[in-house]
Amino acid sequence: MSGRVCPWWLGYFLASPIRRLWQDPGKLLAPYIREGMTVLEPGPGMGFFTRELARQVGPAGHVIAVDIQPRMLKELKRRLSHAGLANRVDARLATEDSLGLSDVLGTVDFTLAFAMVHEMRDSARFFAEAARASKPGAHLLLAEPSGHVASEKFQKELEEAAQAGFTVVERPTIGHCQAVILRKNSEVPPS
Repeated sequence: MSGRVCPWWLGYFLASPIRRLWQDPGKLLAPYIREGMTVLEPGPGMGFFTRELARQVGPAGHVIAVDIQPRMLKELKRRLSHAGLANRVDARLATEDSLGLSDVLGTVDFTLAFAMVHEMRDSARFFAEAARASKPGAHLLLAEPSGHVASEKFQKELEEAAQAGFTVVERPTIGHCQAVILRKNSEVPPS
């Protein structure tokens, strides 16, 4: 990860209900999430999107929430437990070099990469890991904050995603973000 990892205490602000005024998780995720899906959420913070993902995948679904900050995961688990959704979420501690997904290769239907790829030390490695975890045809929503990520950096991320085997299929409008929906090709380039 880069030196710009969101500090754990900022997670309280990012999980605030006020944020729903410009980024409503229910509306944002509804077109892409179906009951029974397996969803990967790297960098979930304290669960602004995680709770909605867990609701939308339903009791037969599964969310894999991966973060490098133990304090974020501790608060995420507390919030999920309070909402009665803890049994639908596998909250995992990652390392700076790996998301730790070797046990879920080829099982992920959807990845939510929201405002976190720019914090990765090696974003190309992130896309490669996400591609290996994803089923052929799986989707990845990449959204980066316009104020933090220059257009050139976002374009570089799209090139790295393409090298990992993803294709841009949609450009949704998300407040204060640059965003794309990517689809994993059936054939993924060797790593």
